[in-house]
Amino acid sequence: MASNLKQHGIPFMFFRGGTSRGPYFLSENLPQDKDLLAEVLISVIGAGNIRNIDGLGGGSSVTTKVAILSKSKEKYADVEYLFAQVGVDKKLVDFGPTCGNILVGVGPAAIEMGLVTAVGNQTKVRIRASNTNALVESIVETPGGVVNYEGNQTVDGVPGTSAPVVLNFMNTVGSITGKMFPTGKKIDIIQGLQVTCIDVAMPMIIARAGDFGITGYETPQELDENRELFAQMETIRIEAGQRMGLGNVSDRVTPKIGLVSKAINGGHFSARYFMPWHTHPSMAITGSQCLGACFLSPGTITENLASERESSPLDMVIEHPMGKIKIVTNFDYENDDLNLISAGVVRTARLIAEGKVFIPRSVSDKLI
Repeated sequence: MASNLKQHGIPFMFFRGGTSRGPYFLSENLPQDKDLLAEVLISVIGAGNIRNIDGLGGGSSVTTKVAILSKSKEKYADVEYLFAQVGVDKKLVDFGPTCGNILVGVGPAAIEMGLVTAVGNQTKVRIRASNTNALVESIVETPGGVVNYEGNQTVDGVPGTSAPVVLNFMNTVGSITGKMFPTGKKIDIIQGLQVTCIDVAMPMIIARAGDFGITGYETPQELDENRELFAQMETIRIEAGQRMGLGNVSDRVTPKIGLVSKAINGGHFSARYFMPWHTHPSMAITGSQCLGACFLSPGTITENLASERESSPLDMVIEHPMGKIKIVTNFDYENDDLNLISAGVVRTARLIAEGKVFIPRSVSDKLI
């Protein structure tokens, strides 16, 4: 292979999942060694260049994401889903977090790839998110045994309409740290500011937008131009990561940061979500669950956003820069502690392309 001038091609499918997109691979077609896998994915995306000009990335954190699928060996799951967040202008890959938007495409991809057989008009795909060990049930429309991408479901931040994909999340509390509040407190003081460090589907630091000198209603572009804001958030994020037991997070994308403010368009509250070095153009699904759990938990940073305690089940609406996202939550309380039973969303996905993506020989020669 080393003497062959032909580039190495890897089969893939390219999906939009929710408000993100990226290549979806079968695990068997990729190296199992994580360091070598990271090199391959950096080449696939073209990471290290702000435009990802030499790869499939789109110059944004929501378009440099990768899904890796395999048949599950567990009785309670059909598919294993490994998520990789690849850098944009940095040559890095973080296998720590998961991604709910890319997860929307996993059910359709599993059927298209032959990992799951379509049954009836709707096919349930049981997914284990390998990064966090969360269990997710995906319900995909499959009339005639074929994945349907046409429908009337809308998603704020995505043009047009498509067929709905239902996701029901279980076992999301303590996704990485093992605890909903990994510092043991519902409010911590970091760099003189009050924050809530919380881990539901995604470890996050949640704070009030006003405490950072912003309204919380700014556009992502306006926020990305505020480099003083990002510098302040990063020092807090690094210290919070240590307190949460995550170690040095300076080169990792978790924990994420969410800044909240009062709703202005009929939702329960408004939020801006950071990934963490850029502003999310809309809202992450995992982030919305974590923000929602914080909102429902008495004594957290979000307590002033609710006029009264909510009852279950609740269709929680979070406002974001491109509109709203609805989270269907089931929960109860033991004293003042939230017991989050499940959280569900309805999103859409679409298969955009399939074929082979080619990686440079400088990387592919290492696969020998």
